[in-house]
Amino acid sequence: MMARKRPVTIGVAGGTASGKSTVSANLLDQVGSHNIAYLAHDSYYRDLAHVPRTQTGIPNFDHPDSLETSLLIQHIRQLQNWQPVEAPIYDFTTHQRLEGTTTVHPQPIILIEGILIFVEPELRETFDIRIFVDTPDDIRFIRRLRRDVAERGRTPESVIEQYLATVRPMHLEFVEPSKRHADVIIPEGGFNKVAIDMLAARIRTMLEDIR
Repeated sequence: MMARKRPVTIGVAGGTASGKSTVSANLLDQVGSHNIAYLAHDSYYRDLAHVPRTQTGIPNFDHPDSLETSLLIQHIRQLQNWQPVEAPIYDFTTHQRLEGTTTVHPQPIILIEGILIFVEPELRETFDIRIFVDTPDDIRFIRRLRRDVAERGRTPESVIEQYLATVRPMHLEFVEPSKRHADVIIPEGGFNKVAIDMLAARIRTMLEDIR
């Protein structure tokens, strides 16, 4: 029997609230979620007690060390070998992992989304295609402010404080420089229908080659 072809692994990176989730959702919709094993780097955040802190004691969720990237790499490699994984579930209101997990089954396409996924070489090298969603800083900040207040129980003041203390500095130090590793850069994120449609068409073609 001929060995099964290795899945195609795609990474979608970009700054906070850049539109990564919208791009990923569009790809899942156009290519078919039944064809894609999806993992979000955000699910691999460490519990609050193990998140690095700034010199003033503020938790720094935007530093690479705040995420258990080694576990994500392990899970990607399992999926690439057609093995299911148990992905963690993270609660953003308590900043803790929940006790349960989500079973992710292997598929011909593996889609990974996260702010920092192009920063660490070992993780970056697992991707066959690297997509960076590039959105202006002011738009990203407004989106993050709205999201964190509406969905994560934050006050506007706390969102602004975190943005200035860690989000913006870490974006400039880690996220923005990682853009140079991208194969494809999508301006304006999920609103760039032309770019998303072209990517989806390319992925569908690759999907036929894997089957």
